[in-house]
Amino acid sequence: MNILITGSNGQLGKDCERVLNPMHTLTCVDIEDIDITDKDSLDAAIADIGPDVIINCAAFTNVDACETQKEAAWAVNVTGPENLAQCAKNNNSRIIHISSDYVFDGKKKPPETYVEKDSTGPLSYYGKTKLESENAVKQNCSDFIILRTAWLYGFNGHNFLKAILKKALTNPEQPLKIVNDQYGSPTWSYRLALQISHLIDHNGQGLYHASGEGFCTWYELANYFLEKIGVSCDITSCTTEEYPLPATRPGCSILENKRLKTKGLNLMEPWQTDLDHYIDQYGAQLIQNCHD
Repeated sequence: MNILITGSNGQLGKDCERVLNPMHTLTCVDIEDIDITDKDSLDAAIADIGPDVIINCAAFTNVDACETQKEAAWAVNVTGPENLAQCAKNNNSRIIHISSDYVFDGKKKPPETYVEKDSTGPLSYYGKTKLESENAVKQNCSDFIILRTAWLYGFNGHNFLKAILKKALTNPEQPLKIVNDQYGSPTWSYRLALQISHLIDHNGQGLYHASGEGFCTWYELANYFLEKIGVSCDITSCTTEEYPLPATRPGCSILENKRLKTKGLNLMEPWQTDLDHYIDQYGAQLIQNCHD
């Protein structure tokens, strides 16, 4: 199968390339290759590539920066997916688009979860753009998969785990203050790439939740990660009010992979299991990268 991956330099894009490369013909592009916000150049590129599947991993993911860089966030997170969906339709391609748990308002109480049919209500501009990106894909292409995921981490790119590891190693005497009242489902980008491959192979269609099984707080995640990777650090828990940020986060955005399970397609593992595998594979290199 001929597959185009946009946003290929990010953590999910790199893992999709790793998973799909042995079985498919891949074209992996990022902003320096194809600008998905430029409809004319995108049209020409996709007509030339002729993909059977387009996997859109490109996104403006800096949640706080979205609050002030709204035009740029909208262009990448909404206009880009809209252009890709139109191109997919025109070229008889399937589009796979990545969305977010931040499309929800977070008013449920743990261990309550969000399923695909639950009402949305984003609290941040980032969440708003991701919800609008879903609508753009649905309205412009009938052959689509939308995957809502959460708290994504991988070896490439930027993520919460790499940020706290860097802080713990470069300034070990400085306590880390991390919120302990936001609940979600940490998700390994490699696991999500495996899930994407499985959906391609089994002709998945429509909207799915795809996140790590189970849930925790950011504080619990940080403690688990640093303990498992063998880095000692003083971590202090705090409330969201005590750690104000420009963008409002949902208090609870635990995703239930209901449609994947109903269709017999779920490959997602407990978040602790995947994090253990991640540390086994990359822990030493992650630590080394912090020292370089």
